[in-house]
Amino acid sequence: NMSKNTRNPISWVPSVYFAMGLPFVVLNMVSVLMFKGLGISDAQIALWTSLIMLPWTLKFLWSPFLEIFKTKKFFVVLTQIVTGVGFGLVALSLQLPSFFAVCIALLAIIAFSGATHDIATDGVYMSELNKQEQAKYIGWQGAFYNIAKIVASGGLVWLAGWLFTKFSEGGGAEAQQEATVKAWMTVMLILGGVMLLLGFYHARILPSGGKQEAAQHYTASETLKRLLEVIGDFFKKKHIWYYIAFIIIYRLAEGFVMKIVPLFLKAGREVGGLGLNEQEIGLYYGTYGAAAFVIGSLLAGYYVSHKGLSKTLFSLCCIFNLPFVAYTLLAIYQPESGLLIGGAIVLEYFGYGFGFVGLMLFMMQQVAPGKHQMAHYAFASGIMNLGVMLPGSISGFVSDWLGYESFFIFTFFATIPAFLITYFVPFSYPDEIKK
Repeated sequence: NMSKNTRNPISWVPSVYFAMGLPFVVLNMVSVLMFKGLGISDAQIALWTSLIMLPWTLKFLWSPFLEIFKTKKFFVVLTQIVTGVGFGLVALSLQLPSFFAVCIALLAIIAFSGATHDIATDGVYMSELNKQEQAKYIGWQGAFYNIAKIVASGGLVWLAGWLFTKFSEGGGAEAQQEATVKAWMTVMLILGGVMLLLGFYHARILPSGGKQEAAQHYTASETLKRLLEVIGDFFKKKHIWYYIAFIIIYRLAEGFVMKIVPLFLKAGREVGGLGLNEQEIGLYYGTYGAAAFVIGSLLAGYYVSHKGLSKTLFSLCCIFNLPFVAYTLLAIYQPESGLLIGGAIVLEYFGYGFGFVGLMLFMMQQVAPGKHQMAHYAFASGIMNLGVMLPGSISGFVSDWLGYESFFIFTFFATIPAFLITYFVPFSYPDEIKK
């Protein structure tokens, strides 16, 4: 399929993947710090902020139904607007006495909307761009998805910290609680505004992502039958059980630490944390961490495209697991030095960016190929998110039980299965290498 698009992909690829990254990282990490600041316990935070990520795991269940109605563009724009309104409502709900329950319910709706947005966005990307262009813009796609993470986990978290100090000047404990609420309300309103602006922009700029000519004749019941057939086909692939185990185990240790790292950075030193405030966390994540992530991803992309995935996967896995060494050391020694803490975060994000490429490409090139490529890729990434979500949901209880230091030592050993399975994983398709 030659590209028939008149608009330069640069006018929509960066912005639409930015819109994809924003809600994901706000739900996954920013909300963790928000609830910690508002006095919710670690175990509750880790459990509920993991469970609301479930739509990203299950999105393959409704992805075929999106092909029956309207265009892919329609769903991209609709979900951006729903997400924007959702964040606005989260801001208002922070005033309520039972704000935690209301917030989690609203964030669950945003998660459903965000996951639907992902399917439609990937659909536009795959149908508007040919293979050559897909490879060419994958760097842009990844970079802007991660810039959204930087803006949220760096910029917005820093802003919340800054607003908190501004609102709480000279007040007692009561004023501090109120300042926290006001700071996070502001941040959530900004988020809502950004998502709405993106929705209006894409309503004008985004290509339609192909009409659903072929899909016109399918009814909902036929679609269900197709869905079951697509799922059945997935499990008939060569080495599939091995691949499923690989996808889950590759990120197992990361699933454990993901929610706990920001809690550990913010927790007081007397309980084994590092006692950083929001502004410091925002700065470390948003500047050093972000830069390291982008460099890691880009380098890994070139590294793999020259050597091929089968030769490089094990080395990618090694680099992916470097961060666990860093956090174990931070938890044992609790350094004061910003340089050491910043260094560990740089190592984490470089390793994460570099190693994550391996898993994404493995799913695209070894797991997805075949006649239901898009659905099977969504299926594989759903399994991947499940592999991160399950350890994440219990991580708060485990770290409360072990304490931060023993917890990070435990996750360090939880990386061992990943090395073993990566070393032995079989390949179904030969590499395509740039000559």
